[in-house]
Amino acid sequence: MPPEPLILGFDTSAAHCAAALRSGSDIIARAHEPMQRGQAERLVPLLEEMLNHAGAGWRDLHAVGVGIGPGNFTGVRIAVSAARGMALALGIPAIGVSSFEALAEGHVLPVMVLVGAPRGHVHAQIRTAPLAGKPSSGDSPRYMPLADALAQAGATGLPVIGPDALIRAEAITAAAARRLAAGRVIERPKPLYLRAADAAPPRERPPPILP
Repeated sequence: MPPEPLILGFDTSAAHCAAALRSGSDIIARAHEPMQRGQAERLVPLLEEMLNHAGAGWRDLHAVGVGIGPGNFTGVRIAVSAARGMALALGIPAIGVSSFEALAEGHVLPVMVLVGAPRGHVHAQIRTAPLAGKPSSGDSPRYMPLADALAQAGATGLPVIGPDALIRAEAITAAAARRLAAGRVIERPKPLYLRAADAAPPRERPPPILP
């Protein structure tokens, strides 16, 4: 019997570095470090420490799962860029998992998932049960005031997850494992953004690029 796929999952879409290592149905290593900044410097060393602790190496991995947001703009880019680089270097799939899917993992569907956002807003999606063997899905995610999202959940009677729920890398590896087993690895992960960046573009014209 072939060995169970070894899947590394991680997320830096919020104020943390979260990672987990899955072999089949078992989580064999996990790590979660709260941090407001510094994810870019900490992520890869954290992953290496976790792999070493589990007695595994980069070449043992069958796939990488990564949190694609929505969440902190810079944090999402850090994790997605790392996952795509690892996939290219190791010749394995990189599988993007949204914050909505990760937070709904293990819950009875449908539920309304809320991901915290600045200024009293949230990213909201209703996650629904899978149909005809397809993965769990949901309606189009929205960026909206928290009060409006809670009012909608109350009107529909749906349970609410979030907006301060912890995104766990274990859930990312579970979602990635299902897609890998079903052959649903289609495209490279990319950040999921539901609103414009807070930073304003520079007012000065950029310098010309010489041929």
